[in-house]
Amino acid sequence: MPGFGTMSPQQLGRLIGAPEAPVLIDVRMDEDFALDPRQLPCAIRVSHLKIEDVLPTIGSRPAVVFCQGGKKLSEGAAAVLRHRGCQAEVLEGGWIGVVAAGLPVWPTVLLPAPRSIWVTRHRPKIDRIACPWLIRRFIDAEARFLFVAPGEVMGVAERFGAIPFDVEGVTYSHRGDLCSFDALLDDFQLRTEPLDRLSLVVRGADTDRHDLSAQSAGLLAISVGLSRQYRDDLAQLEAGMTVYDALFRWARDGFEEGHDWPAGRRA
Repeated sequence: MPGFGTMSPQQLGRLIGAPEAPVLIDVRMDEDFALDPRQLPCAIRVSHLKIEDVLPTIGSRPAVVFCQGGKKLSEGAAAVLRHRGCQAEVLEGGWIGVVAAGLPVWPTVLLPAPRSIWVTRHRPKIDRIACPWLIRRFIDAEARFLFVAPGEVMGVAERFGAIPFDVEGVTYSHRGDLCSFDALLDDFQLRTEPLDRLSLVVRGADTDRHDLSAQSAGLLAISVGLSRQYRDDLAQLEAGMTVYDALFRWARDGFEEGHDWPAGRRA
């Protein structure tokens, strides 16, 4: 049982990828980080001496701080944040506990700079909502998305330093039978059982292969409905985030659940 002001790796594992996930703050010493330069999804790396620099990013959200072993650096940094009015906890066992618990971690060298800018075609349907969801939940929680005319994507990417996606000829786009969502999963090494399960739903809906997943036809219907309900692409993205949050929870721990009413009726 975690003590006061602490969170266990198992508790954190249930929050990763969820909208209520805390802001993760990595205060490992440089020499410890060099031994294992990987990172938890969307974690912010900062020196314990500059912990107050992350206050604007935290805002009103809860935070979880971890160092190598979850001791003095974590405790001190979390205490400073609490002194500044934040709801901050220490991750029990620190980074060592993260690895021992088998939580998802990614090589830091793959990650874009914080508050990354991404650009794609306007009027999104499936991949262009699924990809931003994946990026914000697992890669960069502060990522920004630009939806522009198809012919202007590459020009905007060049002039605004944005990462293009889901257009022809770029890194994060369709590859054979796979869609842009798959490209992000592969290149950022995000493959986990729940995300693989979700990727089948997205791929089936985005490539009109509803044989891949029974849920793909439903996702297509919802996506088309959202695209017609919203004229503002960013408003549609915010609504779509809720859809993919729900699909991720289904893919993580609800995929075996069915529904029958009245209960026990014969087929």
